[in-house]
Amino acid sequence: MMSEFLPAMRHLVAGRLRAGGLSQSRISALLGITQASVSLYLSRDSRKAYSSLARFSVTQGQADRYANQLAAEAGRSAVVAVGALHDIWTDLLGSGSVCQAHRALYPSLADCDVCIKEYGRRKGERTEAISEVTEAVRMLEASPTFVVVMPEVSVNIACAAGDAQSPADVVAVPGRIVKVKNRAKAMLPPEAGASVHMSRVLLLVRGKNPRIRACLNLRYDDKMAAAMRKAGLRTLRIGGYPTAGVTDPTAEAIERALKRSPVSFDAVVDEGESGIEPNVYLFAAGAKEVAELALRLARAYSAA
Repeated sequence: MMSEFLPAMRHLVAGRLRAGGLSQSRISALLGITQASVSLYLSRDSRKAYSSLARFSVTQGQADRYANQLAAEAGRSAVVAVGALHDIWTDLLGSGSVCQAHRALYPSLADCDVCIKEYGRRKGERTEAISEVTEAVRMLEASPTFVVVMPEVSVNIACAAGDAQSPADVVAVPGRIVKVKNRAKAMLPPEAGASVHMSRVLLLVRGKNPRIRACLNLRYDDKMAAAMRKAGLRTLRIGGYPTAGVTDPTAEAIERALKRSPVSFDAVVDEGESGIEPNVYLFAAGAKEVAELALRLARAYSAA
């Protein structure tokens, strides 16, 4: 972890933060390393980092998603970023991905399976959540009406695995669900840690109501408002976005609204503003349930 995995992830995360316009001194503060170390990482070819991570069976695509997630979390809070890093590492331990590299250093551990037993439960929970989201995506893709309620920013569906505490424990669709020939189509199969934004929204609402395990976003306009009223959905409205410097203004607005709202709700209405498209976020006890709710609204929207 300390000699290979962490330096490789720091290398990739430093590159993401620099590409986001941060100075070397700011990156140094966020990552808890010296500015000289940041400069060294930025001067190196990222292939070295990918090669180090490959020893743990981490593909370049996975490495990029981990780096994007950690860069986003580092900008939010050092504590949250450490938690996300911990979840990524223990997931690798539980999957057995680290065993080969560990045994190469210590041949006496040839028969050891302690990490798999200790951390494998979380992997099983994520596998179940992936199955849930996969089925929900099939439902959306099969619908002839769902496409009419898809926003321009596209759709994603997120589902918490077990007692999810970070985006690494939330399954979503990489690249989102987009419009293809008047039907919804997922870009890639669901996987854990695929959407930092949807994960943050879901985890914030789960903090208020642990029964909630899934969320999905749709377009919002007058017709959607009417469909939601007809369905009897309780809503929480957000607005007054935070000022500059916030990476996810919608999630920040939801967090502020939750602190002052004692009422229960089924959906969060984001009316948007300049540069932010209006959306509604639906919540339910599972991925299939939230997909069924979205399809019901799509049918009502189409009939209006």
